[in-house]
Amino acid sequence: MKKKVLSVVLASAMVLSMTGCGSSTQETTAAATEAATQATSQAGEEKAEAGADTASGETYVVGICQLVQHDALDAATLGFKDALTEALGEAVTFDEQNAQGDPNTCSTIINSFVSSDVDLILANATPALQAAQAGTNEIPILGTSVTEYGVALGIDGFGGLVGGNISGTSDLAPLDEQAAMLNELFPDAKNVGLLYCSAEANSQYQVDTVKAALEELGYTCEYYAFSDSNDLATIVTKAASESDVIYVPTDNTVASNTEIVNNICQPEKVPVIAGEEGICAGCGVATLSISYYDLGVGTGRMAARILTGEADIAQMPIEYAPQFTKKYNKTICEALGITIPDDYEAIEE
Repeated sequence: MKKKVLSVVLASAMVLSMTGCGSSTQETTAAATEAATQATSQAGEEKAEAGADTASGETYVVGICQLVQHDALDAATLGFKDALTEALGEAVTFDEQNAQGDPNTCSTIINSFVSSDVDLILANATPALQAAQAGTNEIPILGTSVTEYGVALGIDGFGGLVGGNISGTSDLAPLDEQAAMLNELFPDAKNVGLLYCSAEANSQYQVDTVKAALEELGYTCEYYAFSDSNDLATIVTKAASESDVIYVPTDNTVASNTEIVNNICQPEKVPVIAGEEGICAGCGVATLSISYYDLGVGTGRMAARILTGEADIAQMPIEYAPQFTKKYNKTICEALGITIPDDYEAIEE
C-alpha cells in the first residue's frame, strides 16, 4: 500500500447530546454533518499547504471513530494510541471523534475521514465498524471492542479472516466459561434474565450463545431486550422482578448506564453477571474480564505494521485477548451477602 505524506494534525469536534443505541434527532445529525464538513474543509486546506514538505520523513493521520464514551471503549482507544505512538512517535497524529452512542453519527464521522483521506481508520465498537465498512473499501480499517466480526459484518461461515481492507481485535470472552461462572456462583438459581440492547448485533449473539450454555446446565432463560436507553429502566425492572440472576453481555448501552441497572437490581437483591469489567464495576457481582487497554495495544501494533508496510491487512486475521481473569465487585457482593471463591480478583475501586 502506498503511503501518503502528511504533516498535519487534523482537528475536528463534535458536540452531541444524546444517549441510546440508535436514537438521533435532526438537530444532532445536522450538527454532526456541519462539524464533519468543517473538518474536511480544514483538512483539505492544511494538506494543500503542507504540499511536498517531506523533510521530517513520512507521516500518517489516523481517524478514530468511537461509538460512545465509557470505560472499556476509552481504555481500548488509549491503548491503541499509546501503542501506535510508541511505534511511530511524532510521525502519527490522530483525528479522534466520538459518536455519543448514535450509529448515524458514526457514518458521518467515517465519511469525514474518507473525505480527508486519512491513512487508517480505527473503528471502536460494532456500529463504528459497520459504518466504516460501508464508508470505504480502500482505506485500511481496524476494529476493536468488536465481539464477533462475522456477525458484525454479515459474513457467513466466518473463519477469522475478513480480508479486503478490514481486520482488528475482538473482545469476545469464552461465553461457555461465563455461563460456568454463573453456575459456580449461583448453582441454586432457577431463572436467568438475559438483558441486552436489541440494536446491538453482537449483544444478541452473546446472549444467544450464553442461553444455550445455561440451558444445558439446567437454567430457565428469558430474554429482556431494550431498544435504547429510554426503555432500559422499564425492562430492567421487569427482569429483576422475574429473575434470580441477570446476565449482561458486553453491551455498550448498558455500559453507559450501569447506574440505572444497579439502582434497580441491588435493592431487589438480584445479582448481575457481566460480560466485561466496566459493566461489572458499575452494576455486576462478577465477570470473566479482559483488559481493554491491552486489546487496544494489540490493535495499535497491528496498525503500525500496516502503516509501515510490514503487513497486508487483507492477510491479517482477527486477534483475540490473550488472557481472561475472574473478577468481582467487592462492594456489591458485600451488599448482597455473596461469598466469592478465592480465585477471583477484586476490581479496583
